[in-house]
Amino acid sequence: MRLMDKMRDGIRHFLKIQDAPKQTFSIRELLDHDGNCVKNIIWYRGESYELTQFYQNIPGGADGVKFWAAKSTVGREIRKIHTGLPGIIVDRLTDIVINDFSQISFNKESDKREWNDISKDNNFKEILKDAVNKMLILGDGAFKLSLDESISRYPIIEFYGADKVDYVYNRGRIQEVVFITEYTHNETVYVLKEHYGYGYIRYKLYRETDNIEVPLNTIPILSNLVDMGFDKSLIMAHPIKYGKSPKWEGRGQAIFDKKTDDFDALDEAWSQWMDALRKGRSKEWIPESLIPRNPETGALIKPNAFDNSYMTKGDDMSENSQNKIEVTQPAIPHDSYLATYITALDLCLQGLISPSTLGIDVKKLDNADAQREKEKTTLYTRGNIVDILQDQIPLFIQKVFDVVSISQNNMPTEITCTIDFSEYANPSFESQVETVGKAKTQGIMSVEASVDELYGDTKDEEWKKEEVARLKAEQGITDEEEPALKLEGEMINEGNSGEESLSDVEEQGNEPT
Repeated sequence: MRLMDKMRDGIRHFLKIQDAPKQTFSIRELLDHDGNCVKNIIWYRGESYELTQFYQNIPGGADGVKFWAAKSTVGREIRKIHTGLPGIIVDRLTDIVINDFSQISFNKESDKREWNDISKDNNFKEILKDAVNKMLILGDGAFKLSLDESISRYPIIEFYGADKVDYVYNRGRIQEVVFITEYTHNETVYVLKEHYGYGYIRYKLYRETDNIEVPLNTIPILSNLVDMGFDKSLIMAHPIKYGKSPKWEGRGQAIFDKKTDDFDALDEAWSQWMDALRKGRSKEWIPESLIPRNPETGALIKPNAFDNSYMTKGDDMSENSQNKIEVTQPAIPHDSYLATYITALDLCLQGLISPSTLGIDVKKLDNADAQREKEKTTLYTRGNIVDILQDQIPLFIQKVFDVVSISQNNMPTEITCTIDFSEYANPSFESQVETVGKAKTQGIMSVEASVDELYGDTKDEEWKKEEVARLKAEQGITDEEEPALKLEGEMINEGNSGEESLSDVEEQGNEPT
């Protein structure tokens, strides 16, 4: 054995590596799920006064470091300004999705007519807009179906956000949806919990102060509520969530859950900039001998903040001195403040929405492809929301029709429907005409494909067929039936291949039946 091998074996026996001992880490969360929902709602509301109160009232959490939790020193107060960016982001994404919502297509015309009546009665598009809005703010929510013939003969559709709904899971699957509603009666707050499960609805009323269950008739408007049972295969509630929360199992993640620190920094950068502008106003220093006086009394005219603002200084009594008015203007580092603001803004928008979607000018480019490139982040976020709706809304509509069937003592039937959304940030009509025209001229696109690509969802299928027929007629293209192939006859011999005719083969290989 070589010397190096002996040394290596010696080192291996000398070192005795032991596994690291197990350690336990105790980390306290700043907020529970309900507190997190309140935080997101306050950020969405966008009131600086509410943000200050919220962060300064978190028990032992904010420690005064965050901008909205910090308290100014007496005499050095700073104006705290909120940009309103979180609410703007949610509103714009909601508008983009709902405005592109075109229609719900059904296989049966009767189903379509019935859904149109239900949708019109409930104003479903407005409910869907509220659902998308709350889903982005709070992370999840649930549709609730109820029957009340005194209000409508159709099922009543409502949406509850994550702050007013809870879920009961069994092996990772939802078994019950609990809707929470607060009522105030005789200066006492009560909490109504509606348990929607498979085949049942149960109502329970609790007093908020001690969480003790009380009879439903404690509140007169709830005295008519009674538990009910129905088909165990149906639950009259449908949860919907955006993303997956890393903190709370089975809950969704709000669109700006991981962005609140960035929003806090953006507000601080903007507030600091505006504070510098306020402190950096030009100041006019006037010697006392030059201050305007009242012509009647000779008294000094007091400065007016609107049209006569100045600061008084003593007369210069030194030799060869001249009393003159001086104007001073502090230097404000605008470029530094702008760079800080832009960096903070980029962090807030990363992964959520494109700046151009919010009207932020990021170089003026008329090219349609360049405009589409700038909207890519918005397209990704919008695509995630649209995928969720296209997957979940048909399932919810199926439940609506099942409720209708059960209320009429009929057997539920399967409903097939699709949710259609138009395209977002598509190129201009002129550029589409140019692109489609080139493809058609080069012979790689048919008349039907070019018409469908050019008009998309803006025209119905009947109009497209008529347009194709008109174009073919103008271009002299006619549709003729293809001639039928003659299968009977003799095979043609080519050269001296020695092949036999079809009739010879039939005579030799087949006998008449």
